[in-house]
Amino acid sequence: MNLLNAKSLSALTLAGALSLYSCGPKTADDSSADTQEMIQTSGLEVTVSNATVEGQEAQIYTLKNSNGLEVDLSNYGGVITRLMVPDKNGKLENVVLHYENLEGYSSSANYIGATVGRYANRIANGKFELDGKDYTLATNDGDHHLHGGDKGFNKVFWNAEIVKTENQAGVVLTYTSPDGEEGFPGELKTKVSFLLNDANDLTVAFEASTDQATIVNLTHHGYFNLSGLKENILGHELTINAADYTPVDSGLIPTGEVLAVEGTAFDFTSPHTIGERIAQVEGGYDHNYVLKTEADGKMTKMAELYHPGSGRLMELYADSPAVQFYSGNFLDGSIKVDGTSYDQYFGLCLEPQTFPNSPNEESFPSARLNPDETYRHTIKYHFGVK
Repeated sequence: MNLLNAKSLSALTLAGALSLYSCGPKTADDSSADTQEMIQTSGLEVTVSNATVEGQEAQIYTLKNSNGLEVDLSNYGGVITRLMVPDKNGKLENVVLHYENLEGYSSSANYIGATVGRYANRIANGKFELDGKDYTLATNDGDHHLHGGDKGFNKVFWNAEIVKTENQAGVVLTYTSPDGEEGFPGELKTKVSFLLNDANDLTVAFEASTDQATIVNLTHHGYFNLSGLKENILGHELTINAADYTPVDSGLIPTGEVLAVEGTAFDFTSPHTIGERIAQVEGGYDHNYVLKTEADGKMTKMAELYHPGSGRLMELYADSPAVQFYSGNFLDGSIKVDGTSYDQYFGLCLEPQTFPNSPNEESFPSARLNPDETYRHTIKYHFGVK
């Protein structure tokens, strides 16, 4: 089900070399009429419609380019709810897992399609120390903290602004996380930009600033399935341009070691199908692949994902030190959308970020953000065929 069909909407057309349309969350009692806004120039379009989640009105934005590629995203949780990508024959199909409506995201424990923060991935025992002070976070993943806590960035309403230039169109989301939210220090002002161009590049760019020392690690948590959700991801071919990875303990916390992937089932430096060696990895892949020792602001090609049947190809670029590869191990069939059951290995995540548990491992890249600094992190997905 397309979330844009949630309500019957009227249309309004705007034009200009640079266009802006901003909105924030409203209550369900707001009596203003539902509208669909359209901005279109140079083959790029942005439309917006409304849906209800947690008793409030949220917006759903559709970005579309001249090739027909479409992205639906919401200011609730910064979630991407649909991604329509052409196959080798030009057929458009959705290639990301999603829920039937926004309410599904409000109760999600899988972070499907979400913007995650303040700290993506795990922090051991929900504790870290900063400048001599101990901080305690929610332990929402067994004994550990995961993806920002009980109510992370994936379950908040963001303010949104449509942006449109000659070369790209998108939505900029902003959210101010108050000091102490989910146990993290400092007021954190966060911006996430989702931008689409006619080269089939989808860019997700994060910025954040704080009024006191804190830790930050933001990413996008999309579950990809390039078959068009027709089969699981075990037959997808994956390349990860990382010579090392961080092994984990039984709680999926890095041990502190950085080991070579060569000669192991973790070696994706050349293409392998995901299912080829997954039985050799206890519990499936949920591991941090190391590309750099520190974030350096330079975009690097991290990974390539290919589905032979459809010919779809996704190339992943980012400027972070590492990428988490998760093979959908905890999907259990309890989520069913349009008659499709999301069973184990039905989608995979490639999450560019700093290392898991970095605040507790001195040898790992720092996740610290100071008041006089700006956190920046950019991810680019390029879609093509071969």
